[in-house]
Parts: sequence; C-alpha cells; structure tokens
Amino acid sequence: MVSPSNKLHFFPEQGKNLATSLLLGLVVALCISALVLAITHLQRMKRLETLADNFSQYMYSYAVDLQDSSYKLLPLAQQPCERVIPELTSSAAFKLHVRAALLVKNSTAECSSATGKMSYPLAKLVPDINISKRRDLAILAETPLMPGKPALAFWLADPHHAGDGIITTINLNIPPYLLFSAQKEGVSGIALAVRQEAIGIYTGQVTPVAQLGKPRLERSLPDFPIKLLIFAPRWQPQLIQFSLLVGLAAGIVSALLCFYYLTVRMSSGREILAGIKRHQFSVVYQPVMDTQHQDIKGVEALMRWHHPAAGPIPPDVFIQYAEAQGLIVPLTRHLFSLIVKDLPVLQQCLPAGSKLGINLAPSHLKAASFQSDITQFVNQLPGNYFRLLLEMTERAMLEGDDVLESFNWLHEQGFDIAVDDFGTGHSALIYLQRFPFDYLKIDKGFISAIGQETVTSPVLDAVLNLAQRLKMETVAEGVETADQAAWLARRGVTYMQGYYLGRPMSAQQLNEWYCKLPTNSGG
Repeated sequence: MVSPSNKLHFFPEQGKNLATSLLLGLVVALCISALVLAITHLQRMKRLETLADNFSQYMYSYAVDLQDSSYKLLPLAQQPCERVIPELTSSAAFKLHVRAALLVKNSTAECSSATGKMSYPLAKLVPDINISKRRDLAILAETPLMPGKPALAFWLADPHHAGDGIITTINLNIPPYLLFSAQKEGVSGIALAVRQEAIGIYTGQVTPVAQLGKPRLERSLPDFPIKLLIFAPRWQPQLIQFSLLVGLAAGIVSALLCFYYLTVRMSSGREILAGIKRHQFSVVYQPVMDTQHQDIKGVEALMRWHHPAAGPIPPDVFIQYAEAQGLIVPLTRHLFSLIVKDLPVLQQCLPAGSKLGINLAPSHLKAASFQSDITQFVNQLPGNYFRLLLEMTERAMLEGDDVLESFNWLHEQGFDIAVDDFGTGHSALIYLQRFPFDYLKIDKGFISAIGQETVTSPVLDAVLNLAQRLKMETVAEGVETADQAAWLARRGVTYMQGYYLGRPMSAQQLNEWYCKLPTNSGG
C-alpha cells in the first residue's frame, strides 16, 4: 500500500517523466557516442597519417641509401665479372635487405653477386624495368634462388654508358615497430605498388592494384616510382565499442538526473497545476455547531484532492507540496472559486450570518496579491450573508511585520481570524501575545483526552482558561462522542465540530443533511 506521504511520487505523470528521461538519456547517449566516436576517429586518422609518414620516410631513406650504394658499384659494370665479383658480393651481403646485385652491360645481366658470371637479357629477367630511365622499379614474383618469394627490383642506369647499370633485388622486410604500430591502429593491409602490381607486406603476395580496393591512405615516394598503400576499416570496432560505452554511461547519468529533477523538483508542482486545470479538486464543508444548543452556526471549507490514479491525496500532503513549490496562492484562489460555485446551495441550508471558515497559509499573507485575492473573493459572496472566518494554522511559522499588517487589514475589513490547531506547533503563547486572534481552535488531540487521566488533560484546562482570560471564542475540533460534547459545554467552549456532529460533506450533501435535522433554525 502506498503511504499518504508518498502518494505524490506515484502519479501517472511519473510515466511521462520516465519517458522524457529515457528519451533524453537516449539523445544524450547518441550525441555523446557520436561526439566521442568523431573525436577518437579523428585522432586515429591522425595516427594513421603519422604511421603512413613514418613508413614512407623509412622507405625513402632506404631507397636513397640503396641508390648511393649502387652508384658506387656502377664502374664495376665496365670490368670483367671475375675481377669485380668479390666486391659485388661483399657489397650485397652487407647491405640490409638486399637479395642480390646484378651488373648490366648492353642491356644484359652479366654478373650476379649471388651466382657470379652470367649472360641473360635484362628484358627477360625483369621485363617491367625501363632501362631508358635513370632509375626504375619493378616487382618480381620470385627470383631464381628464392622461388615463390616476391622481391622488389631496383634499376640504376649508368649515366655515361647507355644500356649499362645495376639491378638490385630487395626483400621486403619492414621494422617490427612499424608493423606493431600498424596493427595497433587496426591496419588490415600494407602494400607497395609499382605501376599496376603491388606486394602485400602482411601476405607477401603479388596482386594487381585494381584488386586491392581503395586504400585508406596513400603515399608516393619522391624521385622513386613507388607508392605506399595502407588499408584500414573506416571505423575501428574497438573505438565504436568505446564510444558506445561512454555514450551509454552519459545517457544513464543524464536520464537519472533528469528523472530526479522532474520528479523531485517539478512533478508535484505540475501535478497540482494539472489537478486544478482538470477539476480534480473539490470542497467539503464540516458543520460548526453551537456547544450549548448544538445548532449549526457555520461551516469550515476543506479542500480535497481526488487524483484519478493515486486516489485521495491527504490535505497535509498536497498543501505541504503546494507551499514548497510556491503554488499555495493559486491553490487558495482555486479554493475560493470552488466555494463561489457552491454558494447557491450553501445559502439554502445555512442561515444568514453563518460563519464560513477558510484555511489560509501563512505564506499567502506575505504575497503581494493577498489583499486583492481576499477582496475579489468577498465581492463574490452574497452581501452580509456569510461572516468570513480566516483560519491560520499554528503548525506553520507566522512572523514578520507584513503578517501583522495583513492581520490589521483583515480586522479593518471586518473579518475574524482564528488560530488553528492550537498547541501543536510553534510557541502558542507568543502567537497569542503578538497577533490579534478572535478565535482559538483547539486541536483534536486535546479533545480525545477528555475523560482520560493523561498528561494532556491539564494542558486542555490551561488552554480553556487562557482563552477565557483573553476573551477569545473557542472552537473544539475532532468531537467524536456525546461525553466530549457535554464536557465542552460545561467548560464554556463556544463552538465545536467533529464526526459526532457532522462529517465533512459536499454542498449538496450538507443541504440534505441539514434538512434532516430536528430543527433547521439557525438560532
């Protein structure tokens, strides 16, 4: 069962709050995920750019170094192979990644660092090499000494002898730190492309460039007819997962904060305003009887809220929320409007001069619109038919010169003022000393002690004696038995109300109840 103090937290508005919070959380999650993904993707692309620059710089440095070494060997092509083979072999052996060096004379390979003297047309050995160029590159699917192992052939022409030069075959060995960096960034493939063919660094396969697809990054080496191709998925799965995780966390936090804000800070206020707009509030009237003769002398107007989903909301709960949300003024104005609608029925059952008790919140007394609110309400009452009794609960603090000014203005207008729930809140004696009350309403907690020897019994006696000395009329609340009514009559209490005399009723029910009384004379 939902306790009364918690009912305001279980409105169907909470469903809207939850939906709003979830929607906001979803939007935040998507936005944060997209933002984080964009940032991390941009950072990744910068790292890939750096990786591609490092690869191309390494390859360019190696190519330049190989070119310088080959220049030194060019004069050997003009000498017999037997004489230069030791130097050619030594140069190739101590050069990193070099598989073999071949001296070319008149477009024919005549000396190899690996096999010695030979005679093989260069056009057949490396058909893709253009010896008319100063330098050129070609991809070899294999070499005689290493079948099935692709290599890169580098041609350097002798500027002084046409058709002469040196061919160097190179193994494609990339430093481990570059390969590790590439794998870390999700690089799926690296290839060196020369014209229409490419060698895969990871696979070691020779593949037509057209079959590789579009590379993510591409670098051309200055002065050398070779390209570096880097293949990588556009979105790295790890970054997507990370972005979704961050977005999910941000969305959950946003949804929780939004739900808390809407629920704690806003929902109760919105529910009260919605209740006013949707006519969920009503007024019941509890008869106030003369103690001596038990004739009706007036009624106390009590507001009720029946929520369509949460059911009846106790007045203490919604009034407390209304004050906390700064809505007590519009709620009181709504009470006035509901009473005005009931006036024709009230006039049928209440005699002229009946007291109409209405509860006011202390915070309303301090509002700038207080006097105009009261004046507008009174102007709608039938002339001189009801005597307005404004009840100020003693459970709330009354303080400040503006409150005293409001009291004086009310008396000037001819209205009576009662202190409600006397003895249950703040310092009662200070209240009675400072503020000019006309009536003292005794809390039902004291009335229930009548006929019992409890610690509250002497207090009730003291309250009644105090009221008599201050010449204040008294109203006993919560009278539930005939013994209590008789005791109050003996002690000179002026008025009383409670279930024994009459329950809170709608205006129509009050009219029907009044017609059933033994006498319907105001007396």
